[in-house]
Amino acid sequence: MMEKQMVMEWARMLMTYKFALDEVETKLTILNEELQFVQHYNPIEHIKTRIKTPESISEKLLRKGLEVTKENAVAYIRDIAGVRVTCSFSTDVYRVYEMVSRQSDVKVLELKDYIKNPKPNGYQSLHLIVEIPVFLSDRIEHVNVEIQIRTIAMDFWASLEHKIYYHFHEDMPAYLKEQLKETADMIAVLDQRMLGLNEQVKRLGSPLPSTH
Repeated sequence: MMEKQMVMEWARMLMTYKFALDEVETKLTILNEELQFVQHYNPIEHIKTRIKTPESISEKLLRKGLEVTKENAVAYIRDIAGVRVTCSFSTDVYRVYEMVSRQSDVKVLELKDYIKNPKPNGYQSLHLIVEIPVFLSDRIEHVNVEIQIRTIAMDFWASLEHKIYYHFHEDMPAYLKEQLKETADMIAVLDQRMLGLNEQVKRLGSPLPSTH
């Protein structure tokens, strides 16, 4: 009976995170569609959401040396709910961040800019943890959601790096790490060149149209 109650408590907690994800996704979609209507340009190419499984949450708590409880999960795991936003250009990344952070019911708890300050392996992305109010039938829950915002090129590199890292785990050969870092640098240059092309097009009349 106690185990069944715990399962129900975890399921209810994860359901609340799903509601928070739904709210963030709706906010992003509205902002994107508004800009498409007003400016005939939308900065967001793709939105992808995910919620960590109970197994993944438990593993992360154990790695932190914490007891596997619902309370610890809420208190110490900030990326249970995650949203990945893919944009065309690096300027769009910051534009999306500014639009989201200006909303009155969004509280930015943490910001990590891996675009201006890439990780040693070359990883680039803008990470933020936001707090979203979720209005339930009997109370308001304030839920943390991680939002990762990156360009298409950054996302391509991150996806490939993740697959290679998952294959080798901690034993990735040094030459592969070096090649990945070199590729990340190339992608950063590519992003800047594509941004420059878009700026030239804007000066000639209008920004590049959305692919949607």
